[in-house]
Order: sequence, then structure tokens, then C-alpha cells
Amino acid sequence: MPTPHEAEKQNTGPEEADRPPSMSSHDAAPPAAPSRNPCCLCWCCCCSCSWNQERRRAWQASRESKLQPLPSCEVCATPSPEEVQSWAQSFDKLMRSPAGRSVFRAFLRTEYSEENMLFWLACEELKAEANQHVVDEKARLIYEDYVSILSPKEVSLDSRVREGINKKMQEPSAHTFDDAQLQIYTLMHRDSYPRFLSSPTYRALLLQGSSQSSEA
Repeated sequence: MPTPHEAEKQNTGPEEADRPPSMSSHDAAPPAAPSRNPCCLCWCCCCSCSWNQERRRAWQASRESKLQPLPSCEVCATPSPEEVQSWAQSFDKLMRSPAGRSVFRAFLRTEYSEENMLFWLACEELKAEANQHVVDEKARLIYEDYVSILSPKEVSLDSRVREGINKKMQEPSAHTFDDAQLQIYTLMHRDSYPRFLSSPTYRALLLQGSSQSSEA
């Protein structure tokens, strides 16, 4: 005849007997880490495979010489007083002037938005390229540097433009970033350009031009 303790064990249902002990919140197992595919061949850096990491380092090493065609301020010819004054007439005149772009880029750097000018210039360089192999390379470099969410120099683009770029990147062309370039151009025009015209940098250039004119 079973003892009371044995009877208590026999009355335990099979489900309860096979059930593992409950775990407290401190003992809960951590969620499994997402698997990574070491053979991923995507170019958009949406994964963290070693292949992408190596390519990203190679791109970073070469991007400075390939995506910054803007000449330095020392190389730019000194603008005439009339040219400096024309920059206030329209944003188009400022952006068509090499010296104007250089001064405006320096101003954007003070506002931590120099990437907008760099992206615009990179798009201009891409549109002038006829070699398809070079177009493919430069398009991917532009994507990596200015469109990818992983980039510290990512520019501000809306979801519609981003979606369009992602589709066009399947077969890149010299005009893959046209919509994005226009959006960034408009952003600089409406946001940064008015502040530039009232900045000490531009006012100093105007005063310098006035003094040169009076001395002449």
C-alpha cells in the first residue's frame, strides 16, 4: 500500500510531471541572435557580413579622392565684387559659380550640413560620366556615402525618393539620383541659402568688395 507521499506523487498529472520548472524574469533565456549569412552579396550594406565590412573599408579609403571634386578655396580664383553681389540675386547664380560653391560649402560646414553640397557635387560628377562600369562604381559609392542609413554623412531624403533610388540601383545609371539631387538642392535653397546671405561670412565678402571698388 503506497505511503501518503507516494500517493501525492501518483496524483500528479502527466502534464504537470513533465512540465519544466518555471523561470523567473532574471532566469529567462535571452532571445536568439539573428543569423547572419556570411555569403551575402548585397551591396546596400543591409547586413553585417564580413564581405560587406571589407568592401566598406575599401570604399572609405577611396571615397575622398573620388567624391569631392570641389576645388579648395586656395585654388578658386578670387571672385570679383560683382560676382559676390550676384550670389544674392539667386541661388542658381551662387551654385553656378565655383568660388560661390566653395564659400557656400565652407558655410555649410559650420552648420554641420556640408554633406548636402558633397552629395550634390557627386551627383553632378556622376551625370557627366559615360563609362557604364564607372557609373556602376560611383553610383554605389554615392549610395554608400550619402543614402545608406549606416553612413554618418547620410542626407535627408523622403521615403518616396529613397524607394525610387533602391529600385534604380538594381541597374544604376548616370541619372539614378536625379530626384534626390533636386530634393537636396531645394533643401539648400530654402533652408541654408537665406542664412548664408545674412551670415558674417557673406557680409565680410560684400564689405571687402565694396572697399576694393572704392579704392579703384
